[in-house]
Amino acid sequence: MRIVPVIGLPVAATTYAGAVEWILAQAAKADRCYAVEAANTHVAALARHDPAFGQTMSRFDLVCPDGMPLVWAVNAQLPSEEKLSDRVYGPTLMLETLMATRDKGEFRHFLLGGKQSTLDKLTASFATRFPGTTIAGIHSPPFGEWPADEFERVCDQIRSSGANLIWVGLGCPKQEHWIAKHKDQLPPGVYFGIGAAFAFHAGEVKQSPPLFQKLGLEWAYRLAMEPRRLFKRYFTYNSLFLYHILRDHVRD
Repeated sequence: MRIVPVIGLPVAATTYAGAVEWILAQAAKADRCYAVEAANTHVAALARHDPAFGQTMSRFDLVCPDGMPLVWAVNAQLPSEEKLSDRVYGPTLMLETLMATRDKGEFRHFLLGGKQSTLDKLTASFATRFPGTTIAGIHSPPFGEWPADEFERVCDQIRSSGANLIWVGLGCPKQEHWIAKHKDQLPPGVYFGIGAAFAFHAGEVKQSPPLFQKLGLEWAYRLAMEPRRLFKRYFTYNSLFLYHILRDHVRD
């Protein structure tokens, strides 16, 4: 799998099929914690701009191009026969992984993060959509600061569930920092920083239309839906991403 730097972030030039194949291979090993991120412009720009988050992302084993701008930046560095035709969108990667583990008892999923009601909706939805896929456990942690014993409680639940595919929906950058900080202490398995995927798949937040996604304009759709919450984030980090892309291009 070819790794291509995008403003300093090592992005895998991969497809859904390639990412799922890699994920299941590592999950089957069950020898250590592997960290997976589907990175958009926010993640890439934050990793370049914030040294602490950059250090966190350096601990991730597979970084997929979630946003179309990252796909375009990757393709600019690839020969024509290797160029990507699509991104690896985090919420869809989750569905593809769930589908790939149907009727395969050696793969067990754990959902960590979000409200209990959201996790209950997801469990019911996935049982209908992916019969034969095992959701081995769920855990809704406390909002805000966790109690001192919460980490051990989470690890005990993951370990006792036998899960080797752990979806962490704590929001960015909290989920990435949490995975990276505890990577050497977490039970073996593949851990995903999955962002808003829980809310999308539970039907609590609408995803952008496919055309917006294809054109790299998902941010515009989400901004229109949640302007107060997302304006600063998108304005700041989309601008930083573009700045660093142009700066690196001039340097080259």
